[in-house]
Amino acid sequence: MTQSAERPTALVTGVGRTVGIGAGIARRLAESGWDIAFTYWTPYDERMQWGVQSGATDEITKELTSLGAAAVPIEADLVDPTAPERVFAAAEERLGTVTALVMAHCESVDSSILDTTIESFDRHFAVNARATWLLIREYARRFAGPYGTGRIIALTSDHTVHNLPYGASKGALDRITLAAAHELSDLGVTANVINPGPIDTGWMTDEIRVAGIQQTPLGRLGTPEDTANLVEFLCSPRGQWINGQLLKSNGGSA
Repeated sequence: MTQSAERPTALVTGVGRTVGIGAGIARRLAESGWDIAFTYWTPYDERMQWGVQSGATDEITKELTSLGAAAVPIEADLVDPTAPERVFAAAEERLGTVTALVMAHCESVDSSILDTTIESFDRHFAVNARATWLLIREYARRFAGPYGTGRIIALTSDHTVHNLPYGASKGALDRITLAAAHELSDLGVTANVINPGPIDTGWMTDEIRVAGIQQTPLGRLGTPEDTANLVEFLCSPRGQWINGQLLKSNGGSA
């Protein structure tokens, strides 16, 4: 165990690519004094249009280390219901008790009411909803920090049309996470959900990019850093009074 008293540990899920929201969150927390355990799952990127970013895990680890953090990458398929326990065990072995759980992982494959397959629907709910519950449950079972210091944050989306399994499973994620704000009150843990709005991390077409800019009053798309700044605030002592909320950090996107 390498955790120091000065640097609490954050577990960030879904940190597979350097341009992703998860990586942006990990960087910002590392900059502000956190040690970082992070999960990744390369076979997911292999199935998506952006493909695998070769060397991403090593690059992210080196960057976090350069920012003063101890960094522990953990490969995990969150479809597996035993994965959350293994992830926490690996994080604790290297870094000690996890103080902040930030869930940026997802399964996200576009499909509609008429063409969504049972397999895809079940996979979305396994990753986006069930794994969220199991990660929160494992966090609560292991949390040993001072009252008022614990943090749980999940990323969500309001997509539903032609995005059925993703949107529906993210709706379930919302309810699970917000319930933790009340059910884990004896631990002094806050739990919030963030909707980051349209952030291009390699999945947008030119048409989606243009439409996203037009629908945002500031005339730009969001960046991973925009989301990371809010996560860092919520994880800090200044964010303690914000609890049980679904927060839109989307630049006013329509």
